[in-house]
Amino acid sequence: MLSRLQELRREEETLLRVRAALHEQLTRLKVEELALQSLIRSREENATLPSAALAEEAQKTLGQMDNEAAINQTQLHLSLQDHEEEEEEEEEESDS
Repeated sequence: MLSRLQELRREEETLLRVRAALHEQLTRLKVEELALQSLIRSREENATLPSAALAEEAQKTLGQMDNEAAINQTQLHLSLQDHEEEEEEEEEESDS
């Protein structure tokens, strides 16, 4: 009974970490959305700028956002992987 309760607590901790990571990701996506909307508005307002300059600016912004998303995804993956390893170690200890 006690081990089951401990297992449920570990699962809860894992789910809370995943929830926090997803919340952070959602917040970043909202910021990216606002940045893209701002970029679109500025493009519409500055229609006199050459399209090549606008495309370069948009590509730069999207590249930065892609890098951040990749970093965040890697951090989430590593965090979950660490937790799984901890659970495996704890299970091995409880088996012996």
